[in-house]
Amino acid sequence: MPLVNVMVNNRAYTIACDDGEEAHLKDLAAEVDAKVQELLGSVGQVGDQRLILMAALLLADELHAATTQIEAAKRELAAEREARADLNGRIAQSESVAADVLENAVKRIEGIKAKLNAA
Repeated sequence: MPLVNVMVNNRAYTIACDDGEEAHLKDLAAEVDAKVQELLGSVGQVGDQRLILMAALLLADELHAATTQIEAAKRELAAEREARADLNGRIAQSESVAADVLENAVKRIEGIKAKLNAA
């Protein structure tokens, strides 16, 4: 299990991860550090633990907002799929009705033709 050194708030942390996850872990740590740096600009140095907690809460809030948007998009997609299925059913029904009308018209025309030929 590889160990990765990351920097958050100018402090080094060594964290274990699965093979092949080193770059991803560094990217995640960079996101946490960016949030910490953002907080430093607004609240100042309030201690590492509090700063990292506040950064984690901000990231969790962003995750929650994204998850909420994804769930809303899933519901919207499901409604669109249901509407599409309903529309496809209506189209099939309309095509069936149109075919029946055409079939009846053909029968009437053939009947008229037969009468004309008999006359």
